[in-house]
Amino acid sequence: MEGIYLPRASDAILADRLANFPALLVNGPRASGKTTSAMRLAASVLRLDTPAVAQVVQADPDAALRRMDEPLLIDEWQEVPAVLGAVKRAVDADPRPGRFLLTGSVDADLAATTWPGTGRVMRLAMYPMARREIDGTADGAGLLAAVVAGSLDEVRVPAGAADLDEYVDLALQGGFPEPVFRLPERLHREWYDGYVDQLVTRDAKQIADRRPALLRQYLEVLALSTAGLPADTTLFEAAGINKETARAYDDLLQSLFVYEPVRPWLSNRLSRLLKRPKRYLLDAGLAAAAGRFDASAVLSDADLLGRTLDTFVAAQLRPELVTVAGKPRLHHLRAEGGRREADLVVDLGNGRIIGIEVKATSAPTSRDARHLAWLREQLGESFVRGVVLHTGPLPFELDERIWAIPICAFWGTPADGFRVTTGLR
Repeated sequence: MEGIYLPRASDAILADRLANFPALLVNGPRASGKTTSAMRLAASVLRLDTPAVAQVVQADPDAALRRMDEPLLIDEWQEVPAVLGAVKRAVDADPRPGRFLLTGSVDADLAATTWPGTGRVMRLAMYPMARREIDGTADGAGLLAAVVAGSLDEVRVPAGAADLDEYVDLALQGGFPEPVFRLPERLHREWYDGYVDQLVTRDAKQIADRRPALLRQYLEVLALSTAGLPADTTLFEAAGINKETARAYDDLLQSLFVYEPVRPWLSNRLSRLLKRPKRYLLDAGLAAAAGRFDASAVLSDADLLGRTLDTFVAAQLRPELVTVAGKPRLHHLRAEGGRREADLVVDLGNGRIIGIEVKATSAPTSRDARHLAWLREQLGESFVRGVVLHTGPLPFELDERIWAIPICAFWGTPADGFRVTTGLR
C-alpha cells in the first residue's frame, strides 16, 4: 500500500475545520495515521520528534513559525510544548483560517500546566483505522448514518461475510496502519509488543514520572478487562497497586489515547442505574498484546470473546461518531441492578438514543434483543433504534425499531450485495 492514501472517515471534517478556523489540533494514539492525513493539507512541516528540529523550535518558537509556509503542520507538538503558546500568539495577531495544523499523541490538557489554545485551537480526534478505512471505503456514509436515518435498505454486507474465527482475527489485527499494511501477519504481535514497550517506558514519561513495570502491570489488567465493568478495587488489587496510583494511571493512559472509560447513559426514566464506566482499550490488537492473549484464548473463553467483539465494534463506531451531525456520544447502560443492559448506547442528543447489543451468534433471535425491547418500551419515541450486531450473513428487522445487522456491515459498500428481510424470530 506504499504511496496510496486511503481516505479516513474524518478527512472531510479535517479539511472543513482547517478552512474555517486558524488552527486545528488533531490528537490520537501514536502511529494511528494522524500525520499522514494532515500532511495532505499542509504547505510545510515541522517534525518535532526530530531532535535537531525540536532544538531550533525550542530556542525561539515564534521565529520558527514565522519562517514556515502555511498551512504549517506541527507534528508531535508535545515534544516542544512551548510551541502551543507560539501558535496562540500567532493566531491572536492574525486569526485568518487555515494557518496551523498540530498533531500529537498526548492530550493537551494533561501535558501542559495551562492550555493556551482555548477558543483559538479547534480539536479533532483521530483513532486507529476502522475496517472501512482499511478497506478504502470510508469516503461515503457509514453504517451509523444509515441506522440514524432509519434506512435498513442502505445497510450493505460485503460478499463472503466473515465467520466468527475471521471476526476474531480482524479484531486482533487492530487498526494501526503499520502492522496492517507494512508487516506480514507473523510480525503483527511483535509490532504491538514493541508499541506497549514504548508506551510504558517512553511515552508515559513525557508527561509523568511513572514506574514502567507497575504501569505495564496495570495496563495488562485493563486489557484483560476491556469492554468490562470491573470495580476500581478489583483493578488496582489485581495490579498490586493502591487506589491513588490506579487513578493516576487511568488519567495517564487516557492522555496517551490508548484507554477510554465509556460513561454510563443516565436517564430519570430508568431506575437503579449503574454509574460505573465501562473500560475500553481503543484497539483490540493492542488489548491482546497488552493483555497477553491471542485468538485461541479468545475463542475458548466466552466472556473474553464477547468483550473482544465489543471492543472491536466500539473501534468501528468511534470514527463514525465524528461524521454524524450533532456530535453523538458513546455510552453504555446497566439498569435495574444489572438485570437490564445495552452494550453500547449512542446518544444522539435531545434525549434520543440508539441501543446496541453485540452478540457472537450468527443467528440472532428476539431473545438477543430483549434488553433493547425493554429499553424501547421505557423510552418510547426517544428510542430511535435498537441494533443487534451479530456474526451472521444477513441484516433483517428483528422487532419494531430493532434491527439485526452483521458486524461486517460497518465496512460494506454500495457495490456489495445485500438482502433485507423482515419479520420476528
